[in-house]
Amino acid sequence: MHMDHQSLMAAMLHDVIEDTGIPKDALIAQFGETVAELVDGVSKLTQMNFETKAEAQAENFQKMAMAMARDIRVILVKLADRLHNMRTLEVLAGEKRRRIAKETLEIYAPIANRLGMHSMRVEFEDLGFKAMYPMRSERIRAAVRRARGNRNEIVEKIEQSLIHCLEREGLEGEVMGREKHLYSIYKKMRGKRKAFNEIMDVYAFRIVVDKADTCYRVLGAVHSLYKPLPGRFKDYIAIPKANGYQSLHTTLFGMHGVPIEIQIRTREMEEMANNGIAAHWLYKSEEDEVPKGTHARARQWVKGVLELQQRAGNSLEFIESVKIDLFPDEVYVFTPKGRIMEMPKGSTAVDFAYAVHTDVGNTCIACRVNRRLAPLSQPLESGSTVEIVTAPGARPNPAWLNFVVTGKARTHIRHALKLQRRSESINLGERLLSKALSGFETSLEKIDPERIRQVLTEYHMEYVEDLLEDIGLGNRMAYVIARRLVSRDGEQAPALEGPLAIRGTEGWCSTTPSAARRFPATRSSAICPPARAWWCTWKAAGTSARSATTRTSASSCPGPRMSPASSTSNCASSWNTSAA
Repeated sequence: MHMDHQSLMAAMLHDVIEDTGIPKDALIAQFGETVAELVDGVSKLTQMNFETKAEAQAENFQKMAMAMARDIRVILVKLADRLHNMRTLEVLAGEKRRRIAKETLEIYAPIANRLGMHSMRVEFEDLGFKAMYPMRSERIRAAVRRARGNRNEIVEKIEQSLIHCLEREGLEGEVMGREKHLYSIYKKMRGKRKAFNEIMDVYAFRIVVDKADTCYRVLGAVHSLYKPLPGRFKDYIAIPKANGYQSLHTTLFGMHGVPIEIQIRTREMEEMANNGIAAHWLYKSEEDEVPKGTHARARQWVKGVLELQQRAGNSLEFIESVKIDLFPDEVYVFTPKGRIMEMPKGSTAVDFAYAVHTDVGNTCIACRVNRRLAPLSQPLESGSTVEIVTAPGARPNPAWLNFVVTGKARTHIRHALKLQRRSESINLGERLLSKALSGFETSLEKIDPERIRQVLTEYHMEYVEDLLEDIGLGNRMAYVIARRLVSRDGEQAPALEGPLAIRGTEGWCSTTPSAARRFPATRSSAICPPARAWWCTWKAAGTSARSATTRTSASSCPGPRMSPASSTSNCASSWNTSAA
C-alpha cells in the first residue's frame, strides 16, 4: 500500500490499547500524538457494555468513522487489519467466523470499493464468501477451474487478434485477459438469475496504454475489429465513478458471436483502480497538501459519513445509513445548470434534492425530469436532467422514507420529522399547561422563574421546552405540572373546587368502592400512576385507617384496548374535588 512511517507504526500497535493495559497517554509519550490517535481510532470500545452485538458493532464503527474524519489513514489501517484477520479466519469457530465474514461483506468490502481499492475488495469478497458459504464457494471454484481449460484456446485467439489490431494501427498497449472472481460470479448468478455458463461465456480483457488520448484511439481500433454492442459503452474517463475509477468500457461481438468485454485505461488509471486512495499516498510530507482526484473524492465521502453520524438518532441508525450509502453502482444525472451529480442506482428525485442541498430536500414538492413533471418516487436514469420544485414552508413527507435509497436523504428526513414532531408537541403542551394554569387563575408568564427552575430540576430537565414537549406527548399531565408550579415547597397546592370530568375513558370498566359511598360529604383524592391498568385509591378525610380501591383497566374492558401512553394521556394523574 506504500504507506508512510506513521501508518506503519500504527498498524504494528493497533491492538495495544484494546488488548493490553497500556493507555493512550503512554503511546503519545513514546510514539507521538499522531500515531496514538491512529491506534485509538481503530481500537474497539471495550469499557462499555452493550445489549447486543449489533449495537456494539454499530458503536465501534461510529467511533472509527469519527476518527476517520480527522485522519483518513485510520480506515486504511483498519482495512489492512481486517484483511489479515480474514486470511486467518479458518481457525475460528463457525458462528464467529460467519459473523466476521458477514460484517466484512456488508461493510469493509464496500468501503474498500468506495475508496477505489479493487484488489483489496476482491480479496475481502472471496474470503468472506468462502467463510459464509464454503460449499458454494468450492463448487464455483471447481467449475471455474474446469471452464478455464475449455476457454484457453478461445482466449488466446481473441488476445492475439487484439494485439495484431493495435500493431496494425501503430498503437502501443498491453493486452491481458481478465477473470471474474468467485463472489462476483455468485452475485450475478443470484441477482441476475443467470446460469454459470451464461456468465463464463463472456470473455473479458483489459488494454493498458500510456496516455489518456490513446485510450480513445484504441477504442476506435477495437470497434473496427469487432462490432460493438449498442448501449454497452461507458466513458468513465470523462465521468469518473464516485470512487475515482477511470476507464473506457465496451462490449463487442467477437468471432462466432462470442461476447467480449473490454476495459481500456492508462497505467496510472490501472494503479488507481487496483489500489485506490493508497496508490499515491497523500501524506508524503508533514505539510498539508491540497487533495486531488481519488483523495478528494475519498475525503468527500468521509465528510458525508460524518454528516450522517451527526444527524443519525443512534449508532444503529447510523450504520444502517452507511450500509445504504455504499452502493457500488451509480447513475449520472444533471442539474438544470449542467452540473453532473453521481447518485446510487435506484435514486429518486428526493434523493437528488437532498444531494443538492438539505434545504432543497426539506422543501421540495415536485420535480421535472427532462422538462416533464414526474413522480418524486420515480427512479432516475443516467443522462436525465432533474429540476426540483420547492415551496417555502413545505416539510418532508414521512412517506418519502418508503422509496429514498441514499443514507443522506433518509437521515435528513428522519431528523426533520423529529424536529417537526417536537415543535408540534411543544405547542400542544403549552396550550394544555396554559389551560390547566387558568384553573388556578394564573399563567406561565406570571409564575416566578425561580419556581419554574425548581420544577425543572425536580423532573431532571434543563429547558421549559422539554417539559412542554413531555406534556404534549402525554408523558406528563398538565394539571399535575400546574399544581407543582403554583405550590411552594412544603405547601399544599390550592384545590380545584367543583366537579372534574374525566374525558377519554369512554368504554372503560369502572367501579365505585363501597367506602366512597359511606362518606358522601367529604373531600376525596385519586392518584393514578401511568400504566396500562391504573388504580385509584379513594380516602375519606379524617379516616386514615379506612380506604378502598377501585380499578379501571383498558385491558379488561369490552371497549378498545389502549396503550400505556394513551391511557396516561386520557386520565388525570391527580385531582381533588368536593363530593356533591
